[in-house]
Amino acid sequence: MISREVCARVLSKAVSTGADYAEIFVERTVNHAINMISDKVDSINDSVVAGAGIRVFKGLRSVSASTVDTSVEGLLRCAEKAADALGQGTAQISVELRERLFGDIHPVKVVPASVPNSEKVRVLKDGYFAAREHSDCIKQVRGTLLDVDHNILIASTDGIYASDRQIRTRISISAVAEKNGETQTGFFGPGRRMGMEMFEHEVDAKQVGIIAAEQAEVMAGAGYCPAGVMPVAIGNGFGGVIFHEACGHSLEASSVAYGLSQFTGKLGQQIANPKVTALDDGTIPNAWGSINIDDEGTPARRNVLIENGILKTYMVDKFNGRRMGMEPTGSARRQSYAYTTTSRMTNTFIAEGPDSNDDIISSMEYGLFAKAMGGGSVNPATGEFNFAVNEGYLVRNGKICEPVRGASLVGKGSEVIMNIDMVGKKLDLGTGMCGASSGSIPTTVGEPLIRVSSITVGGR
Repeated sequence: MISREVCARVLSKAVSTGADYAEIFVERTVNHAINMISDKVDSINDSVVAGAGIRVFKGLRSVSASTVDTSVEGLLRCAEKAADALGQGTAQISVELRERLFGDIHPVKVVPASVPNSEKVRVLKDGYFAAREHSDCIKQVRGTLLDVDHNILIASTDGIYASDRQIRTRISISAVAEKNGETQTGFFGPGRRMGMEMFEHEVDAKQVGIIAAEQAEVMAGAGYCPAGVMPVAIGNGFGGVIFHEACGHSLEASSVAYGLSQFTGKLGQQIANPKVTALDDGTIPNAWGSINIDDEGTPARRNVLIENGILKTYMVDKFNGRRMGMEPTGSARRQSYAYTTTSRMTNTFIAEGPDSNDDIISSMEYGLFAKAMGGGSVNPATGEFNFAVNEGYLVRNGKICEPVRGASLVGKGSEVIMNIDMVGKKLDLGTGMCGASSGSIPTTVGEPLIRVSSITVGGR
């Protein structure tokens, strides 16, 4: 997108007032979305995001600037503004860039841009009408087929000149069911770092619609969940959002470096039940949150965050790594050139454990089975969180019983992770978008079936 020679000129300008590090992040992203509602295609939207972000460091000071003008003159002006904002001084470093080829561990067979809209609409209709026709109680369905072609180039005074092309595809179906005047919504939205070949073997569009409709139908006929403190079994796949929110954000250097994390200063200490091993792995082939390089040009890594309950590492970007005295872990991410990069998750999950799924359920005399989790929020400094349960069932005498709605899980990350006392089999991953200071980015969450021995359940 921008030649190595031009990047070197821009970086030289950026360090001209004494910065000890500079980087340029260049982006061109094409987003394409097809939306269905009321049994027809409602809209087909295309958008392009293009520009460059320039960042300079001097010790523990950082300045960022961005521009949509990626001409040589535009980039030089942006670099000059960043350099001037940093202060007055003279250049202390020289710039020498060498192209790096890190390879692509996420091959794409069918680039979505090469597929006609008619074929994409056919796939979306398969999912939409599978939900629409699932039951007479389904009153409304929404469907979206999204594909993103995200091209980035990173050059820095570390000598890096590298690029990555990230193609992602996602289908999402939302269904509304009505029973006895009560309505409930079901949702399923799997995605991959793949092209349209995703629908050949990985994702069945019809099954996506059926899962969303079944969830809506079950919840529409459910009574309200009782409130109280009880054991909770959390289903695999997107159930991993509880670790992502309750603990994952607190393991990002953006919180840890400033002492704003419940886990600051606890490397090498036991922070979780010994059955818990948790990872953030950007190298999983074709997973939704996977990368080849992060947004600072660091290769993706498989980071073991917690091993048998012991905190092993954090997710670290270059700037916060300076504060912490730690090397970057391939965890620097941003929504676009207009955001400042910071440490973020990629594919974060709890690994499979020693317990059988049947034993987890049968161990519960009375509790909740949270089959499907919804969104949540957390305060990384305190670890206090709350999550919605999209599909839940009461458990009595070791048996899954009637469905209940309106459930939520409330607690503190450092406590709930110690209370995960059973970890099952069959790890699965779920697709999501994570919002934080560097914008909204694609992330994967995951886990096998787990049991939290005691947690506060909100309900009635």
